[in-house]
Amino acid sequence: MKTLLATLFLAVFATAAFADIQEPPLAWDGPVRKLGRGLSNVLLGVSELPYNVAFVNETMGNNAVPYGVVRGLERTIYRFGQGWYDVVTAPFPTYKGCYSAPYALDIVWGHAGYSEFPPELGFESRYNYSRAY
Repeated sequence: MKTLLATLFLAVFATAAFADIQEPPLAWDGPVRKLGRGLSNVLLGVSELPYNVAFVNETMGNNAVPYGVVRGLERTIYRFGQGWYDVVTAPFPTYKGCYSAPYALDIVWGHAGYSEFPPELGFESRYNYSRAY
């Protein structure tokens, strides 16, 4: 009975260890996801233009709206080009032998640098340190 219990115990843990290595870390991104990412960048990349105009208007004031247009156009062109690249190369792993995006999801464009204060933990972040309640 002890041998049977020990064998069963070993089999359960061996199965759990085997199940842990079945999906490689980069398996979430595949050719279909890469194609979908490319199509969404091609079709919806134009949304960067109004988003950046509103973002620059909120952070820098009304005088910076032309800068928001230029920044939005820059990011729209980047998304359009990256989208077509993803659509054309969807069947093939390109970046480091996988299908993941070659760009970071949080792109640092480097125009404005970093803010003076780091983001706060809690409910009130986004750098409004002089609030009127």
